Amino acid sequence: MLENDHVRQISWLIPWVLATVALPARMTLGADLPDFAAVVNKVSAVVVNVSAVQPAGVLADNRAANGPDDDSSDSYSDWYRRYFGVTPDDGAQDDSDSADAAATESLGSGFIISKDGEILTNYHVVAQAQSISVKLSDRRVLPARIVGVDRQSDLALLRIHADHLTAASISTQPVRVGQWVLAIGSPFGFDHSVTAGIVSAEGRSIGGDQYVPYIQTDVPINPGNSGGPLFNLQGQVVGINAEIYSGTGGYQGVSFAIPMNLAMQVVRQLRASGHVTRGWLGVSIGDVDTDLAGKLKLPRPEGALVRRVTPASPAARAGIRAGDVILNYDGMDIVSSESLPPLVGSTAVGHEVAVTILRSNRVDKLQVRVGLLPADAAGTAQADGRTQDWRFDALGLATRALTRDERNQFRVRQGGVVVEQVGPGAARTAGVKSGDVVLMLGGTPVTGPDQLQRLEKQLPDRAVPMLVRRPDQTLFLAVRAGSA
Repeated sequence: MLENDHVRQISWLIPWVLATVALPARMTLGADLPDFAAVVNKVSAVVVNVSAVQPAGVLADNRAANGPDDDSSDSYSDWYRRYFGVTPDDGAQDDSDSADAAATESLGSGFIISKDGEILTNYHVVAQAQSISVKLSDRRVLPARIVGVDRQSDLALLRIHADHLTAASISTQPVRVGQWVLAIGSPFGFDHSVTAGIVSAEGRSIGGDQYVPYIQTDVPINPGNSGGPLFNLQGQVVGINAEIYSGTGGYQGVSFAIPMNLAMQVVRQLRASGHVTRGWLGVSIGDVDTDLAGKLKLPRPEGALVRRVTPASPAARAGIRAGDVILNYDGMDIVSSESLPPLVGSTAVGHEVAVTILRSNRVDKLQVRVGLLPADAAGTAQADGRTQDWRFDALGLATRALTRDERNQFRVRQGGVVVEQVGPGAARTAGVKSGDVVLMLGGTPVTGPDQLQRLEKQLPDRAVPMLVRRPDQTLFLAVRAGSA
């Protein structure tokens, strides 16, 4: 009985004790939260609003190039995703034929990188602009001119003439996943809006942007933030907000920024010559999957599988062959194929680098003198032989004839086609991969890309076998015309 009375006497203490124990943890958590207000107060003066007047046709061309030309919300938001802040006329203008009446305005952000008036923003904010104006934090609005642009990295260097400018502090350290970052920009035209989040990942490759290892964040980014700075808690710029992934045109938790180490490499070239040159190997590459890694006796899937070597390219002259796996480039381990193009692109033309390859279960080191990325490759967003501008056939394949090296690698004497890219369609459903060699379709040997397209048109409405050869195996895949 006494024990029960004792329990009742102390029972009221339990909630108080628990609350007391938990209080220091909550206080510590609150104390450790970053002081965003101090950072914003320190850096706001470097952020600007960028407004570019563009011909109406530019918007139509951009929309056609970046998504289907229809009125669905998805296609329209796709267009917005890539060209942030473009504000179409929405039919408010009259029917005047004048250039001013047809013009539209692209709204974005930027930041000052030198006290003599250099401003960095995204290329797509000022693409084909008839005029550009910059609004400073003190509300001055000044005309700007383009010093140079680089479509590959989506960067543009502008210049204004003004006094009393504050330049941004640029970080020289790579970001760390999980660190706090904040963005300041003009989403939907609301100047100097601040949003914050963390770094979600680094070294991301998205879409056809092969030369930019993007920083992924969960910082809320919306139309108009494009070209604005991404700051660390020390007030240093670590990236330039450039892309979002969205099904609605607005923020959905996945944003991408161009890292400043790459951006400043571009800036130095734009300052010097107004354009950017990049290194080039001349190889088409792909990932090493788990199955291939096992056959090659690699401890894990790593490296870049060479699918094709461009004749007379730096890679060809150095002795790199189709079927090699590039494991290391100039002292940097190649974790995946997407990590190679940024390294090659940032290498000085004419510089000799060591490339470690795996060939026939033997590791070898070759010396490669890096060449100049051809102008046509730069213009079509190629990444060492890969390009977005594919022409897909009825099965969803972009194919070409085999080179001599590829015939030796795949042991194909005649016929066959190499799959350069797999788009939506029956081939993807059947499991065809980029780099496969198609030898036979429906029992008929494939002699070339044109003949393959003729065979596809004759396919019956049922599954037919496709004979495919890969570096490590030959197999039949069941392909059904019309499936996707």
